Amino acid sequence: MSDAVLATTMQTPVGRLALLVHDDVLVAAGFTDVNDQYARMQSAAPLKVVNDLGRFSAAMSSYFDGDVAAMNDLPVAQPGGAFRQAAWKVMREIPPGEVITYAELAARAGNVGAVRAAGSACAQNMVAPIVPCHRVVRTGGGLGGYYYGLTVKEWLLAHERGDGAPRQEELLSPASMTQPR
Repeated sequence: MSDAVLATTMQTPVGRLALLVHDDVLVAAGFTDVNDQYARMQSAAPLKVVNDLGRFSAAMSSYFDGDVAAMNDLPVAQPGGAFRQAAWKVMREIPPGEVITYAELAARAGNVGAVRAAGSACAQNMVAPIVPCHRVVRTGGGLGGYYYGLTVKEWLLAHERGDGAPRQEELLSPASMTQPR
């Protein structure tokens, strides 16, 4: 057991990805700087930056190399109430390459009327993309929001569908904002 939060940053096709691990559990991840992600998680444990996080780094490298299921079994933990925990569990059950709506997320998490709370669970997700909130879209197929930007969300969805990285001129095209891909 370590008193420190171990962290690393890796380069991905959509920018840097910060990974933070405490006691062999991924506690934060995001397309940002390690210090920004650490500040967002508000941990009392000290931060220790390392070059590699073993299986966590390897799984994410495999994911970006095309094994879109590589991150499925990584252990994660983040603070949140019962509905958020249920919503995050449901997000991890969405197969790569597929999407569900915020309304479907609310229903699967146990409260059909909690569509705004489902959106909030996505927005407060501290372990993206491992808890794949990018797989949740608006009714009708519009992308909705993404903490790290819609360009990143669109790229992740295309990557998981096997479409490869969208060309720059395709990112955030009007069609991608309204049509499921």
